[in-house]
Amino acid sequence: MPKVLISDKMDPKAAEIFRARGVEVDEITGKTPEELKAIIGQYDGLAIRSSTKATKEILEAATNLKVIGRAGIGVDNVDIPAASAAGIVVMNTPFGNSITTAEHAIALMFALARQLPEADASTQAGKWEKNRFMGVELTGKTLGLIGAGNIGSIVADRAQGLKMKVVAFDPFLTPERAIEMGVEKVNLDDLLLRADFITLHTPLTDQTRNILSAENLAKTKRGVRIINCARGGLIDEAALKQGLESGHIAGAALDVFAVEPAKEHPLFGTPNFVSTPHLGASTTEAQVNVAIQVAEQMADFLVSGGVTNALNMPSLSAEEAPRLKPYMALAEKLGSLVGQLAHGELKNIAIESEGAAAELNQKPIVGAVLAGLMRVHSDTVNMVNAPFLAKERGLDVREVRHDREGDYHTLVRVTVGTAQGDRSVAGTLFGNSAPRLVELFGIKVEADLAGHMLYIVNEDAPGFIGRLGTTLGEAGVNIGTFHLGRREAGGEAVLLLSVDDKVGEELLAKVRALPGVKTAMALTF
Repeated sequence: MPKVLISDKMDPKAAEIFRARGVEVDEITGKTPEELKAIIGQYDGLAIRSSTKATKEILEAATNLKVIGRAGIGVDNVDIPAASAAGIVVMNTPFGNSITTAEHAIALMFALARQLPEADASTQAGKWEKNRFMGVELTGKTLGLIGAGNIGSIVADRAQGLKMKVVAFDPFLTPERAIEMGVEKVNLDDLLLRADFITLHTPLTDQTRNILSAENLAKTKRGVRIINCARGGLIDEAALKQGLESGHIAGAALDVFAVEPAKEHPLFGTPNFVSTPHLGASTTEAQVNVAIQVAEQMADFLVSGGVTNALNMPSLSAEEAPRLKPYMALAEKLGSLVGQLAHGELKNIAIESEGAAAELNQKPIVGAVLAGLMRVHSDTVNMVNAPFLAKERGLDVREVRHDREGDYHTLVRVTVGTAQGDRSVAGTLFGNSAPRLVELFGIKVEADLAGHMLYIVNEDAPGFIGRLGTTLGEAGVNIGTFHLGRREAGGEAVLLLSVDDKVGEELLAKVRALPGVKTAMALTF
């Protein structure tokens, strides 16, 4: 009988589900890391919320652990690379608290509009300052959503019920899905210029960190009110304080902070600032939902091998896994490549397979492509939830099988539709195991996609490679591999270089300044 430890306070229904499914369960909460390390070795599963830290040291002692289940969305308290290296599946419950978080955002919007916290404090202090607190109506105001996924779509629905106009910025939101939601899809600058209220509903990634930077906050309409119930780090908190003090920002409400717990913060005490201690998921209903979901998911895995909402493992049967594994690695790399290179709105995506690849189960291959594509914007995306997220955003996904066999015995092609036209990349397996890029935007180029890389489009002219090598050498950047492709002599050429270290913006600027360079981008795999 598998054995699970529930190490954080969780609704009793979780333990009931485990026992009903034939899983032995212990509920032991409040342990120190050393105490947890001493007992974790006897368990097959670990069910946690946010208090338990599944660190590398804890996982090294978890010699029998097979699965970690997080009752909630965020997995910042789990060392996922260490878990993956140890063969431990990490699951979360990404949709159990969506309504609760969305409602908290709406509640904070009302609090800002009517200055409720300050009015409450004033009244309870016996001041009765009726003329001091002049609020604004939500009716007729424009709400700007940054992120229009599951939670953002719920906020949009509630805001429309309040007779607000909703505009949304989300790279994966298609025009069709925007129409279905009843929102106007806009770019970020347009949203900043038009929104009376801004709410954030996006994960924290390299692309979204400080999305409301000092520069972007300065672009907002004077009198804007900002709400963040998503993740700390999405807003430049120092710039936010300056905006509040100057009066450019009329109010701000944060449920999350860059550093938590935020027991001291420069924003505390700032006029028109409202804060709550990360309460987005804190309702009785949400805690019951996530407890039930994590228990069901973990029990499925431990009893029957089913995988749901795993962050580091695809949904695969034991029979399919060995044959599909190299294809999924290829598919994820192709998805990541096109995700990093394709700009603007993604209208659709086609995943084509030919030769040996066309004979396989396409769902894991499609899931791997979507995971690679969408992980550019969210590091919690995986092969299990990527298809759901793509569907939620209205992304048109097509699977195409070709019976033919072309230049390669097996080939996977990924094509995305953008405002600039279709962008396509293709790859194969060398030796039936090694993923290899063979075509990039219509240009034949063979390359391994791994580590840090530099992508350059330039005019094919003598001396360019030498100038590029000199520029990288002067910056102390060592080239690992060098891959060149071109359509014709003297035309447009593509370079893919693997380098030992990440290429920073300063060096990228120097590369872009070289004669003949049209595009230069840093890539990471």
